[in-house]
Amino acid sequence: KQVPIIGLVMNDRGFISRVLCPKFGGYLTFGSLEKGKESAPSQPTAADLINVYNIRQIGPDTKVFGIIGNPVGHSKSPILHNEAFRSVGLNAVYVPFLVDDLAKFLSTYSSPDFAGFSCTIPHKEAAVRCCDEVDPIARDIGAVNTIIRKPDGKLVGYNTDYVGAISAIEDGIRATQQTHSTVSPLAGRLFVVIGAGGAGKALAYGAKEKGARVVIANRTFARAQELGNLIGGPALTLTELENYHPEEGMILANTTAIGMHPNVNETPLSKQALKSYAVVFDAVYTPKETRLLREAAECGATVVSGLEMFIRQAMGQFEHFTGMPAAPDSLMRDIVLRKT
Repeated sequence: KQVPIIGLVMNDRGFISRVLCPKFGGYLTFGSLEKGKESAPSQPTAADLINVYNIRQIGPDTKVFGIIGNPVGHSKSPILHNEAFRSVGLNAVYVPFLVDDLAKFLSTYSSPDFAGFSCTIPHKEAAVRCCDEVDPIARDIGAVNTIIRKPDGKLVGYNTDYVGAISAIEDGIRATQQTHSTVSPLAGRLFVVIGAGGAGKALAYGAKEKGARVVIANRTFARAQELGNLIGGPALTLTELENYHPEEGMILANTTAIGMHPNVNETPLSKQALKSYAVVFDAVYTPKETRLLREAAECGATVVSGLEMFIRQAMGQFEHFTGMPAAPDSLMRDIVLRKT
């Protein structure tokens, strides 16, 4: 450019241009004075540019991290990671990437400055194929939710979902039992996973590792059967799951997007069917209390919010992003609870 340029791209896919323009020499960017008063589609508020994205500190040397997904606008990850980066003095920014084709995105955004990504629906399984190296656990699961770009340009994939979700469920059960036994409370239990995508694979793998008897239920039976064969458990359709109650005290984990904002009145399982479950976990965290969790609680089940999985998997991602041995636990937890 020969003169100062304000370069902005419209709509959801262009949101990143409004945040990253200081890194690439943009003369200025701008935002609305308040939410709902935008002058163009997907325009951020000035307050978010300053307080969430720390835009005054973004420069040519700023590393870029972000969440890859579709949809992605609902994610709380930018709020969480940007404040965590700021707390440790890291010159980095974390933005939402609305992506249709993961392989094309990764080859396009190939600069070393794009240093790492969180990976969410529907790209977790494709990420395994797109990475140059995959952590053995992530490969066993068949899903990657964290991608790191090494200095040599190689992409390395990890999975922090399974530890985040399984530890949240275990702690939720232990809290009600008031026990600190080293034996997993999942051992020997019948553990039903709804969904056979990336998150479903992580939950199924984690539950099996803890000694649970895992059942897979999915809208598309072939997908459920494929995952069931991998983990050595039976497969069901969602219709069959409605009448599936071989024993009392089962554990249910929803890993689909059913019930996520804005479709907050949807639920993967009827309230009647929930009566057979002692513990119900929902990976959806927007809203914090989904219809599934609300009705499960009304049936007397112990409920575990997807927020716990979100916080814990994000801590694992932060450690991969920064190379630090421990994430700022209390800070990250406080951020999420304040913003939801």
